[in-house]
Order: sequence, then C-alpha cells, then structure tokens
Amino acid sequence: MKRTSTLVAAGSLLALSAAPVMAEEKYALAVDTAYIFNTLLFLIGGFLVMWMAAGFAMLEAGLVRTKNVSMQCLKNIALYSIAGLMFWITGYNLMYTGVDGGFMGSFGPYSFDPVGGDALDAGYSTASDWFFQMVFCATTASIVSGTMAERIKLWAFLIFVVILTGVLYPITGSWQWGAGWLSEIGFADFAGSTLVHSVGGWAALSGAIILGARKGKYGKNGQVYVMPGSSMPLATLGTFILWLGWFGFNGASQLAMGTIGDVTDISRIFANTNMAAAGGVVSAIALTQALYKKVDVTMALNGALAGLVSITAEPLAPSVLQSVIIGGVGGAIVVFAVPMLDKLKIDDVVGAIPVHLLAGIWGTLIVPLSNSDASYVTQFIGVAAVGIFTFVASTIVWYAIQLVVGLRVTEEDEAMGLDKAEIGVEAYPEFGTGSQRL
Repeated sequence: MKRTSTLVAAGSLLALSAAPVMAEEKYALAVDTAYIFNTLLFLIGGFLVMWMAAGFAMLEAGLVRTKNVSMQCLKNIALYSIAGLMFWITGYNLMYTGVDGGFMGSFGPYSFDPVGGDALDAGYSTASDWFFQMVFCATTASIVSGTMAERIKLWAFLIFVVILTGVLYPITGSWQWGAGWLSEIGFADFAGSTLVHSVGGWAALSGAIILGARKGKYGKNGQVYVMPGSSMPLATLGTFILWLGWFGFNGASQLAMGTIGDVTDISRIFANTNMAAAGGVVSAIALTQALYKKVDVTMALNGALAGLVSITAEPLAPSVLQSVIIGGVGGAIVVFAVPMLDKLKIDDVVGAIPVHLLAGIWGTLIVPLSNSDASYVTQFIGVAAVGIFTFVASTIVWYAIQLVVGLRVTEEDEAMGLDKAEIGVEAYPEFGTGSQRL
C-alpha cells in the first residue's frame, strides 16, 4: 500500500510539472508525417526485397546438383554486391535523372541528401528511394544466375552482371519508372512483371541459348535426362523467403504510406499478392497430378513464384478471384513451358525463364482486365520493346564476353563441379568427393 501511494503521488507531481510542457508541444505537420511514413515504407520494403537475395540463393542452392551449390551461393552474394555498386555509380541516374519522356537518363554517380537534411519536395528521403530501387536492380540479376548455373564461368557471369545492373536494366526501367517514353504512351507495370522479371528472363534466355545445355542433359534422339537438385528443403525455404520478400516488392511499390487511402491500398496489394501465389501453387499441383499422375514439388515451388510474378504488374486493382486466376494461369504456364523448353533443348536449371519471362509477359498483358486505364495494345508495345532491346543487347554482351574471356567451363571442370573447379570450396565435403580425404 505504501509503495502504491508513493507512486500515485509521484505520478501526480510529474503530471503537474509536465503540463506546461505538453501545452507548448508542437506536433509534426501533415507533410512531415507523410514524409516519415513514405520513407519508412521504402526502407521496410527495401529490406524485404533485399531478403529475396537470400531466397534466390537458397532456391538455386537447392535446385542445382551438390557439386555446384557453393558456386551458386557465391554468385548470389557477388551479384547483389555488384548491383549495389553499379546502381550507385551510374544506374540510378541513368534510370531516373533527366529522362523527360526519352529513352535514358544521365550517366554518373548518385548523391544522397546531406546529413540531417530532408527532401520534403519529393515526399521521402532520397536515400530510401535509392535503396528501394537498388534491390529491384539486384533481383533482375538473380534471375539470370539460376538459368545458367552449373556450366558458366564465374567471372564471365559477373562481367555480365556489371553491364546488366549498370546499363541495361536502368535503360529499360527509365522508359517507364523514370517517366520515359513508355510512361508517356500509358504503359502500366506497377511493380515490374516486365521491367524487372522479364528483363532478367530475356537476359537469361539469351545467355542459355548461347551457352548451351549442360553435358548429358539431352540425348541424341530427343531424350531429356533429369538432373535432380541437391536439396528440396533448401529450395522450399528459398521459395518461402521469396514469397515473404514479395510483399515488400509489390506493397512498397505503392510508393506512399502517408494517407489512410495509401495504407488501405497497400493492405489490398498484400492480400492480392498472397492469393495469386496460392493460385499458382494449386494450379501447378493439380496440373502435374493430372498430366504425370504425380505431384512435382519443383513445379509447385515455381508455381508459387510464377503466380507472384504474374500479379506484380497490377497487384492493386484486381479482385481476390481475379488475383487467384491470374496467379493460377502463371502456375499453368510453368507446367507447360518447362517441357517446351526441353524440347527446344534450352537448359534452364531452375525454371527461371517460365517463371520470370513467360509469367511476366502474361502478367503484363492481362493488366487491362482489372485496370481500365491500361490498354492491351500499349501493354503489348511495352512488352515487345523491352523484350527486343534486352534480348538483342544481352546477346551482344554475351558474345563479347565469350570472345574476350570465354563463357563456358571445360568439360572436365563441369564434370568435376564448379565448387571444386572454380572456387575450391565444396558445399558438402563430407558427402561428396571430399569425403575421400577425411
């Protein structure tokens, strides 16, 4: 009782002494509050998308063979780092500065706000915007990594990442998000089904064609030999990490969280994103059961990702049912596209081309179904323009790299595994050839 009485008395004194201070307290202006919440949205969304780098690393580590797991881990941490450097050196300015309805911005490094400064005219911290856009750039490079796994030289891949993240991705991104010519004609791509995922997919397709298939993947008479991945648990973990990161990818692309309307829309984006992924999974499971009499876990995982890619071009406007259908079609695309690529002898180790390229095209073209401001003609123009530029430019870069340093490892190194041949660190030495030395 004594302690309670003392606390009550002390609380009363504190309240009396604080009263004059509270009366004079100044609350943040509405514009300041909006600035704070907008910046917070970019930062939270940015680190969720950054976490997708871990998702890509785990997905790829699970879907490649044991002898190439360390290489995929190295490639993913390297490409994320290179993307950050290149997007600061020139990528951001090339994508956003001085585009003015044209085809690209300006070259040069990006400058942040001064210490303690603000950018109230923009409505958010410029450094937060740079960070958010940078992790999107890194995602584009991650797509290429999985397709060309198990037979590309490390340094050849990293050189391509420099060009992709510093030049190619920023140029096509400027056409829409930098207020370039696609934006002027009314193209719609909310969070990047085309500008991120298809760009990565076109670059991967070009590289896979030039690089060729893994040795032993295809027989002389059209046989396709399955090369199982090292770890389905890792691949599943990677998929769930990517699914989680996608809420930042799509949700923060609202680009504002300073009003009740913005927060409501972000919530709707989260729900639609989740339902599209679920539709992709169920579609892939049902189709593989019907076609092959067994459910393929890798198809289910890629079905989730295809659903996510499909809804990325317009995650706000669709109804829940439309989101499920859009994602479900994405899952179906994966089931039918994977064997189609095998018939064409295009070796895509992780299925990134069906997931990111084909589902990205589908998601972009279907935007007018729910967004009346978009048109099918304009969407087609955007998909075609980005595709042609990226495929042609990537092909030129891949051939140039092949001439200078070579693209493909030797047959001996491929057979040995890139973990030993290229970097000298095996992911599972106790269970692979390294166990013979223990």
